[in-house]
Amino acid sequence: MEHVIEKLVQDFERGGITRRQLIQGLAVAFTAATAAGTAQAAGESAFKAIRVNHISYRVADYAKTRDFYVDLLGMKVMHDDGKECSLVFGANDTVLIPRNWPSDTPRVDHIGYTIDHWNRDRVEAELKRRGLNPVPDSKNSFHVKDPNGFDVQICSKAMKP
Repeated sequence: MEHVIEKLVQDFERGGITRRQLIQGLAVAFTAATAAGTAQAAGESAFKAIRVNHISYRVADYAKTRDFYVDLLGMKVMHDDGKECSLVFGANDTVLIPRNWPSDTPRVDHIGYTIDHWNRDRVEAELKRRGLNPVPDSKNSFHVKDPNGFDVQICSKAMKP
């Protein structure tokens, strides 16, 4: 997993792939790692992810990033507070959230996955049973760490970033 991430970042830094390709590659890698680790730990899947809810993206200049994705990929601005915005795209209304962050290196800080059949108490109990120490974010989501320490947000269909 680390090798895949390092290669994606190196390719991005050398201009070999776009930000969009980097984000897509990271989402696929983290999804695969999370799914494999969970299935191995329990021998079965506790939840069914049905879509990427959102991707939280830390950047030095959120407005420049916003304008890039709106202009190039036709993403729609759903929210903008002057420090971050929500850009909606895709058939399932996935959201990219560029946020101002004091760093020269942009990074995805977490990915939110929408799961089917949300029941807050059942989700929390299952995450605790697996030793994932869920941290409530709202009534519609919990944050956990995957086996690599990456922040993963488990969301209901009602979760709107």
